[in-house]
Amino acid sequence: MADRQQQRRPVVVLYERIVEAIHQGVYPPGSQLPTEPRLAADLGVSRPALREALILLQEDGVITVRRGVGRTVNHHPPRRGFETLKPMEELLGAGQAVRTARLAHTLEEPTDFSAQHLLLPAHGEVRFWESMIEVNGLPSCLAHEWAATEETLAGLGLMPAMALDNPQGAPSTMLRLLLEAGRGMPLKGSSTMVATMLGRRRGEQFDRPADTPAVLVTQVVHAGRTPVLAAKYMLPTGAPALPVWQSR
Repeated sequence: MADRQQQRRPVVVLYERIVEAIHQGVYPPGSQLPTEPRLAADLGVSRPALREALILLQEDGVITVRRGVGRTVNHHPPRRGFETLKPMEELLGAGQAVRTARLAHTLEEPTDFSAQHLLLPAHGEVRFWESMIEVNGLPSCLAHEWAATEETLAGLGLMPAMALDNPQGAPSTMLRLLLEAGRGMPLKGSSTMVATMLGRRRGEQFDRPADTPAVLVTQVVHAGRTPVLAAKYMLPTGAPALPVWQSR
């Protein structure tokens, strides 16, 4: 678990450095980022590490990548997606054998993604889960989930902190546990879907090449107007189809 955290942290730190530079006006909204070799030299980092951070920035809607144009800093994150609130295990595993493996349950400093969507202070700690969902024995979805603060969850009557720190029963995603704890509560979720690539680290977790195409689903769950969970779900090519419901 510690090794995974050490592998993940340099990319997260680099991600946050670029976001901070955007906030400070070094790369203002609407501008193009320098070329990859120039940006790597400016930041004093390797190109593989930079490429991983740029993938995360694109997934989170911080930048847009267009062939022949380059990487442009967005004015506002895109708002696209679906509104069905079900655990990813249930969405992927209809009629199939589904298993969720716990990879990491830790406390970490908020990333720009979790701080933005959960309204967290810049300093402190947030509960983070990393899980792999297997369908018929094949790794099909890597889940990264962050929970709101202990005070927020307790104030809403959702679950005690120990339920997240020491989950009982079979491993599951944080969303499944949250939905079970919040039965009868009007929880709602909003999600976005973007095309991306696995990248090196996630490719290793799926035992797939780094340039494997994938779909990234980001999701934020609210209780009323209060955000209680933020998540990213990575599904590579070959994963079960993700059903999308639409209504009016």
